[in-house]
Amino acid sequence: MNIFASMFPTIDLNDFPKHIHRPGTKISKRARLLLHQQFGDAETGLDGLTPMFLRWLDITGELYPKAPQMATVICCADHGVAEEGVSAYPQKTTLEMAKNYTVRNGAAANVFSMYAGSSLLVADLGIAAAESDIPSLFPLRIAAGTKNMTKGPAMTREQAVASIKTGLVLAKFLIDNGCDWILPGEMGIANTTASAAIAAVCCGKTPEEVTGRGTNISDERLKKKINVVRRALEVNQPDPNDAIDILAKVGGFEFGCMAGLILGAAVSKKAVILDGANCAAAALLAQKIAPESISYVFASQLGSEKSHRYMLETLGLRPFLHLDLRLSETAGSSIAALILKNFLAYWYISREKLPENIGCYDLCRVLQQGGFCELDPSTEGNDAEDDASISDIEDDLDDDNVEDALIDIFVMPDKDIQLTDKTFDFYLKSMPELDKDAMAACQDRLDHLTKPIDSLGCLEQIVCELAGCSGVKRPEQDTKCAMIIFTLREKLSPALSRMLQTSAAFTRCSINLEQIKTEQSIMAAFNFGREEAEVLAAIDPIVTLSIDEVSADDAPGTMDALIRQALLTDEGELRFTEDTFLKHVPAKYQHLLSALLGAIIAAAHNHSLILLDGETAKIIARYAVKMAPEIRSYLLPLQPDLLDLRLRLPGLAAACGIQIVKAALYMLDNMKTFEETKVSIASDGPGAIRQDAGREK
Repeated sequence: MNIFASMFPTIDLNDFPKHIHRPGTKISKRARLLLHQQFGDAETGLDGLTPMFLRWLDITGELYPKAPQMATVICCADHGVAEEGVSAYPQKTTLEMAKNYTVRNGAAANVFSMYAGSSLLVADLGIAAAESDIPSLFPLRIAAGTKNMTKGPAMTREQAVASIKTGLVLAKFLIDNGCDWILPGEMGIANTTASAAIAAVCCGKTPEEVTGRGTNISDERLKKKINVVRRALEVNQPDPNDAIDILAKVGGFEFGCMAGLILGAAVSKKAVILDGANCAAAALLAQKIAPESISYVFASQLGSEKSHRYMLETLGLRPFLHLDLRLSETAGSSIAALILKNFLAYWYISREKLPENIGCYDLCRVLQQGGFCELDPSTEGNDAEDDASISDIEDDLDDDNVEDALIDIFVMPDKDIQLTDKTFDFYLKSMPELDKDAMAACQDRLDHLTKPIDSLGCLEQIVCELAGCSGVKRPEQDTKCAMIIFTLREKLSPALSRMLQTSAAFTRCSINLEQIKTEQSIMAAFNFGREEAEVLAAIDPIVTLSIDEVSADDAPGTMDALIRQALLTDEGELRFTEDTFLKHVPAKYQHLLSALLGAIIAAAHNHSLILLDGETAKIIARYAVKMAPEIRSYLLPLQPDLLDLRLRLPGLAAACGIQIVKAALYMLDNMKTFEETKVSIASDGPGAIRQDAGREK
């Protein structure tokens, strides 16, 4: 049954493109001027965040939009080509996972939609099972699965059109109920075979170039999958200029629905945030129907499927997360949505005159008015009414009442320090190794969660590394974190401070501004960084390290460029030995880098996972590793390793990194295992061994 079928006769797909227009730029031009007023020339340090933010303002047509409401949509459908044995999992897994989404709430889609604060809708587009076997699914069935595309078209042209129209009506349904951002995802055994075929047609690539491992299949099965894609293309000869023909011959019902979601969002001036390769394949179909629809689409991440890069290039979209994901259950799009929402939250409150060092509770009260956060009763500092206006809240705010200040300032003491070799030996010769038992236990849990083996990529690696750092086998989602920013200035700019305060309110991360005094010795600066990091690392298993430009007149990235030139060769190798490199740093940076070095050594020694905010922090960390190789295991570089936003203001990349780490922890804490959900395990590839090893320990 498809509850929208009665509406299909009123929809003309041929007429649809003329109703979709590229957003104007009037709002973004005003916003860019205001951003420059707030940040000055430092606005360039926002780099990759700015275009996404401005595009959303143009889409809304509002200068200060309220918080976007999100809807995660998981489109479930089966594929006849599964009978060719292209997946590591049996076809019944589609049904089992549908039940996992709707009954057991233990899948990645459940967890990441909860983490992002998004509603979750799970739709049956064509599961190969009786409808009565699928509880709580949104009934949008086209048929009980597609046909085997190696033997002919996957579906009829009429079914292809129906799947797209289904997505169109579903988008309208969601938008009529308040949705601003749609996060599409899918579930269907063998659907990466279909998306590889779509990519080959739309991107002009060979089956070898676009066919990936999907559910992490073996080399032998990958060869079979490539041949299956080739056979499907040879048998069907899809027309590269006809989206309906491509979908009918080598697609799936979920791809049509997701394409319809994109078209429906575009016509209503709402946004779609793509996740993995299968979502991108659907976007290619939408692009062929209405090219301007892609103006309303954001790419979140570049996944590990071979086709994903080619598809995003064809779409003209630039992803900014590099998390090595191979699961289209909105992990990447949920994290991306929160990062963009954080920026929008800053923008929303930037028009208000608030105390410089506002407390967490008071800032959350203001953010709540725009729908950007919900108050945590544990942080309440007074009995303000929930429906108080912003002006009422401003009247209540008190500059002196900052017991829960979001930025704490620590000043380097007026005393010189002489450290002995004994101090250095204590740290460098007793640097702890990661707890291998905790890491193994954490990996074992990850292997048994209901997902293809290793399919959450860097998110899995992060929680394993944190388990090894902390010695906790299953680090909790509320693991504490601290942000450390070293500076020579008395304070950060008001705009940057407000942006970091907003991030802190979202992530419950403390921000510590460490003021370095150049009148003291370089050794004193090292000791100050060491002591500050040691105190914070003792209570915060996650520490981020950032460093500020020396002068407000220095353009963002100035220090990075000079330190790169001073300390690295043209090939990117370390130029000096670990005991002499600081002497070769420009004098005005030596105190800052010495403090940073002390902090890296102390944080690692105290078992903290260290998020490195910028290029300078990464370079100094490489020298620290030469001093004590064990330090390497405690480091998590952010840009461009995980995050490609080219952020060059202190703390911003760290704030995004915290969102990534928190999402990984939320996944570890809340996803359920194959045993708990009664979902089938892999029968091929590494998952066949690791998921079956004792099932769950």
